[in-house]
Amino acid sequence: MITRMDHIEPSSRSGMPSMLWRWSFLAILLVSNAASSLGRVTFEKLTELDYRGSTYFTLKNLSLYECQGWCREEPDCQAASFSFVLNPLTPVQETVCQLQNETSASNPAATPQRSVNLYYMVKLQIRSDNVCLRPWGFERVPNKMIRGLDNALMYLSTKEACLAACLNEHRFTCRSVEYNYVTLQCHLSDSDRRTTGQYVQMVDAQGVDYFENLCLKGNQACKGNRVYQIPRIGVADDKVAQYASLHYYVDKELQVTSEGACKLACEIENEFLCRSFLYKGAPIGNQYNCQLFHLDHKTLPDGPSTFLNAERPLIDDGQRVGTYYENYCEKSLGTTHDQLPVVFDTTDDPSINNLTRSDINCDKTGTCYDVSVHCKDTRIAVQVRTNKPFNGRIYALGRSETCNIDVLNSDLFRLDLTMSGQDCNTQSVTGVYTNTVVLQHHSVVMTKADKIYKVKCTYDMSSKNITFGMMPIRDPEMISITSAPEAPPPRIRILDTRNREVETVRIGDKLTFRIEIPEDTPYGIFARSCVAMAKDSKSTFQIIDDEGCPVDPSIFPAFTPDGNALQSVYEAFRFTESYGVIFQCNVKYCLGPCDPTVCEWGRESVESWGRRKRSAALESNDTSDEDMNLSKEILVLDFGDEKQSQFLKSNEALFTDYDKTVTIVEPCPTKTSVLALGVTCALLILVYITTVFSYYMKKWMSPRKIMA
Repeated sequence: MITRMDHIEPSSRSGMPSMLWRWSFLAILLVSNAASSLGRVTFEKLTELDYRGSTYFTLKNLSLYECQGWCREEPDCQAASFSFVLNPLTPVQETVCQLQNETSASNPAATPQRSVNLYYMVKLQIRSDNVCLRPWGFERVPNKMIRGLDNALMYLSTKEACLAACLNEHRFTCRSVEYNYVTLQCHLSDSDRRTTGQYVQMVDAQGVDYFENLCLKGNQACKGNRVYQIPRIGVADDKVAQYASLHYYVDKELQVTSEGACKLACEIENEFLCRSFLYKGAPIGNQYNCQLFHLDHKTLPDGPSTFLNAERPLIDDGQRVGTYYENYCEKSLGTTHDQLPVVFDTTDDPSINNLTRSDINCDKTGTCYDVSVHCKDTRIAVQVRTNKPFNGRIYALGRSETCNIDVLNSDLFRLDLTMSGQDCNTQSVTGVYTNTVVLQHHSVVMTKADKIYKVKCTYDMSSKNITFGMMPIRDPEMISITSAPEAPPPRIRILDTRNREVETVRIGDKLTFRIEIPEDTPYGIFARSCVAMAKDSKSTFQIIDDEGCPVDPSIFPAFTPDGNALQSVYEAFRFTESYGVIFQCNVKYCLGPCDPTVCEWGRESVESWGRRKRSAALESNDTSDEDMNLSKEILVLDFGDEKQSQFLKSNEALFTDYDKTVTIVEPCPTKTSVLALGVTCALLILVYITTVFSYYMKKWMSPRKIMA
């Protein structure tokens, strides 16, 4: 930054004024360059993730933007933790803002802790004139990346320099950034988690952080058109809307005349990037009926599964839930993508059209093959569907006699490849099972019209998406198919003695703690490192240790299998300073049922399903370090005095007649008792007035004594 001062001329009569002018000019340059080198202040935000830090100041009942403003103005503040919880007795969000002068978020090796209803904001210095004045400039997702879809690659020494490069990019609209702290690679992309028309897959990547640019204007958020619609994520619309109303922080609230006006308010919002809104219906009085949010389901760490484990409100106040809408990026019509060239031999067969010539899954006879792979626990099922009846055979390469199926005039057939033994010669390395399948027209001779597919099943002990790819390997065309059976997301359920799911209980109630996955899956689960924590996360208590054994079986016994689920029967407990108890468990997968671990407690030995199955064949392959953390919250009540305890016992139906909604009712005086109390008070006042009046009348009527 250079400041021009051409209108000032140094004095020609003396050298002292000239020297002073030069020193002043130099000082201005030094101050300007120092300010430029520090950069502009902005924040990166993490959703429902918390880092360890040194808190030096705590503020309560501030708004999210007031909390961020405090950290921005405080020179010592390096990060701010903003949490909001719903009071069990009143539907009001109570907030806590913690300012930290030290944070582990700047350490790439630090692991954040999951924490519901919390935003963690880290202060950054970005050297760019395009830093926006919004509360935060980037959304950060640690140890994640999007595979491919990069527009630019550069090597930069710091994360801040990479973020500045995104803001300064003018060749394309930079919507996301990936920074590798080890290789110092900075990837810029015009795609993000909401991009459609391309295969967007968020994968785990240790040492790589993913950032989304939140300085974009509303019309820059999508490549194509940006529309708002009810999210179709396999969860009931009212349940999604209810979760948003309870667990989303309201960025802006206003009263509008129609749903279209609420949508328009979200579209033109400039103080933050509005990603969703909740319309509560026609206006009633002075109540706000339109809420704007910077969140959507793709921002949440668990994605759509967050809504599956959503809580019901503790108090049903009869308020309208409303309709929830999220922004959706439509596919741009002008977007083109490069494709690998495919070359086919020319033919004069009139039955082959242009479509079959350009499809690698079609042969020169006009037969097209739709091949799918289903990974089971003991076999790999290869299913083939054709556009015309097929005659021939399908077999495993090298095992045509022991692993084959003869096909006679059929357009749908299947070959099962065994995963053990030599019949199908399936190979396995590090949990990856591979084989080669041949689709052959002739019963003996292989021709150029035949197809060869390389089939691969990846059994990953963590929850990952299915990957599927095809590519020619050799002549005749060999197509590689990779399939990973999706590990089903587990969930925690807490049941009472009648096998009903509960969310509010009393101390000492007998409960069943269950970790469940669907029955139709080749995976088994085991749980370890389970902790119970107070809702404010200040108190924690480990119930299952890192080996999968109970820490104190009298409080929380060992897990036992129930089908594909794990369960433990315990009595409800809570922490002294909090009604809310959050359970968190580390869950991993194993192929097939998991073996128990033997736990020593005193002189007794108990089995607990807290470690994975390790057979001799899979001992070296089952080395996945990835895991999934589950959490579940339950409200545990106790009663202060005897009267309230008796009242709650007499009204126990209020706590047991409903499965999902718990209504807490306090005793209120009846109309008759209030009327009786009023009459009594009136009579007492009348007696008092009559007594006073009689006293003074008697004194006035009595004759006065005359002194002689």
